Amino acid sequence: MNSSKFKRLFHAQYWRRFTQFLLCAVTALILVLSYSSVLAAIPIAQNSQNQVPLLSPEPQKPTPKPQTVPPALNKLTNPEEIAKFFDERFNEQMQEQHIPGGVVSLVKDGSIVFEKGYGYANVEEEIPVQADTTLFRVASLSKLFTDTAVMQLYERGSVQLDVDVNQYLKTFQIDSNFEEPVTLSNLMTQTDGTSQRLLGIAANTPEKMLPLEEFLPQRMPPFVWPPGELYTYSNTGISLAGYIVESVSGVPFTEYIDQNILQPLSMQNSSFQQPLPSNLASNLAVGYQYKKGEFQPLPFLYLNIAPAAALSATASDMAHFMITHLQNGRYENAQILEPETVELMHEQHFTHHPKLPGTGYGFHERVTNNLRVIGHAGNMIGYSSMLSLIPEKNVGLFIAFNKYSPVTPGKIVEQFLHRYFPESNASVNPEKIDLGDDIQRFAGTYQDVEYPRDTFAKLTAPFGHVHVKVNENGTLRIETPGLFFPGKVLAKELIPVEPLLFKRADTDGYSAFAEDEEGKITYLFNPVGTKIGAFEKVSPSATIVFQLWMAGICVLIFFSAVLVGLRTVIKGNLSAPSGLAMAVCLLYIIFLVGFGLSFWLIAPWKLAYGKPVIIKALLFIPPISAILSLGLPFLTLKVWQNKNWSNFGRLHYTLTTLAALFFIPILLYWNVMSPISF
Repeated sequence: MNSSKFKRLFHAQYWRRFTQFLLCAVTALILVLSYSSVLAAIPIAQNSQNQVPLLSPEPQKPTPKPQTVPPALNKLTNPEEIAKFFDERFNEQMQEQHIPGGVVSLVKDGSIVFEKGYGYANVEEEIPVQADTTLFRVASLSKLFTDTAVMQLYERGSVQLDVDVNQYLKTFQIDSNFEEPVTLSNLMTQTDGTSQRLLGIAANTPEKMLPLEEFLPQRMPPFVWPPGELYTYSNTGISLAGYIVESVSGVPFTEYIDQNILQPLSMQNSSFQQPLPSNLASNLAVGYQYKKGEFQPLPFLYLNIAPAAALSATASDMAHFMITHLQNGRYENAQILEPETVELMHEQHFTHHPKLPGTGYGFHERVTNNLRVIGHAGNMIGYSSMLSLIPEKNVGLFIAFNKYSPVTPGKIVEQFLHRYFPESNASVNPEKIDLGDDIQRFAGTYQDVEYPRDTFAKLTAPFGHVHVKVNENGTLRIETPGLFFPGKVLAKELIPVEPLLFKRADTDGYSAFAEDEEGKITYLFNPVGTKIGAFEKVSPSATIVFQLWMAGICVLIFFSAVLVGLRTVIKGNLSAPSGLAMAVCLLYIIFLVGFGLSFWLIAPWKLAYGKPVIIKALLFIPPISAILSLGLPFLTLKVWQNKNWSNFGRLHYTLTTLAALFFIPILLYWNVMSPISF
């Protein structure tokens, strides 16, 4: 075999093996980024059942179809039938979802008509759940109490709802970067314009908790939209409202809630205190996760955002709260709000479109069987809950579990509504309109706006992506990305009934779009689920597929540069250009692999305490690598001037330089270039 044939054969084998290696590297990169996205500890966007978020709003989910029920079962007058209904639903869901314990309370016309505990509050000690004594951490249901407190101050004339909140802040000020001021109305309707931020919202000991006046100015997330423009769920916004309650009243927040809401409503077994008072602590249901076939207890999170999520309560006490809001602010002899104020809290103050559900002050709307339901959901590690009021029927329902299972409470609520309130005013199906070629402008990828934007927790954003595609019949189809939801692709048909309004084919619900002044589609509202939600249309370069391909190509080049560098080291002729290129690429690879492994080994919910030490250390690598990368262009010029380099070597070095430089904006996009970020 002559020399030229040998070289061709060698290069053919080399490139074949190298290609196989690159394909493996691409797969590894995708896994690394996928594991990084398991930051569902941050909620995220819409949450998978296998994720454990710190705190998250009610997840978007498909609306089940109504079930036909005999008329005799439609009235809440049969205690045995009600008990049978909840027994069946709780037993079924707790078994399917591996939930250790749950509780329910149902009120109607000012009285508790049913309450019951299911399963265990403590699996290890086999302590059963009791509706009147077992406390559950109700997470974001706490916001309803904070908003109620704000409205009490409003009644007294201590605060106004539509003025700049800065006039109530004594130790710090906020800057929204927009002309419109942030108001208490914005905070209570979740339209203050902030993005989500959950890193460092909790401490692992009571001593490490931060007071609101210290935590808020340090951790206030950036304002992305003008106040009042868009619904964006934010725990920090409600925490700010809670701090205003504290600042204006002159009473610490937890004490104010206890004195002005819990005590008057005889909620003796409920508290915002962290840790719980000694007389209540032993009755708290342990929060669990189900892993490797067994229930594993989770620690108590000491939350720095108490007004948004710190309440622990029993089902009986939550029944008192529901009765109060259904009975015009009164519970027995206590009147904590005037009827006009309750009505003001419950009415809609913001919606993205008149046909879509919106939000009152704290209370979120949902519509089932043409019946308006208001309430809130609460989800955090170890717990899920939901409170639902039907003012028209004077009915309230509270459900809680001591395991994170965000879809389960809502599923039972929907089943309850379909069973007991199937008769509703017949909805009129509007006629389909033909948008012609104009329908193509709706197609694209949309991203849930509820994700952290200024920390590396932005890696959770892909879990909130949905795709809008055009069907041949002139309708739209909503799909979730198969990359993260294999085998569970959501596909819902939307029928155009107005230029920007679409009817859902399988329910009575609607979805809507928004456009800018130039007619470009900017937002999609309520693509799935029964509650208010906004999705922002993203450019092709912001889609996860594009990002993975670009990052994957860079990583493949990094691997090849490391191999070339190692080869020169073995031969003993490592040059400065090869050495720098190998160092830069090796650092990037170490960062990606280390970052991915860290989130695989570290429980995601621990990010509530802030960045682990290993993550802090790894985040120093990208800026170091980026700085070193700036030297590669100069060495590339020298390489092309050096006659000892082959054309293939020069080309490869140039590609390495371009990949190293191109990787910098990718890392900047995902907020992993700053080791000091929250």
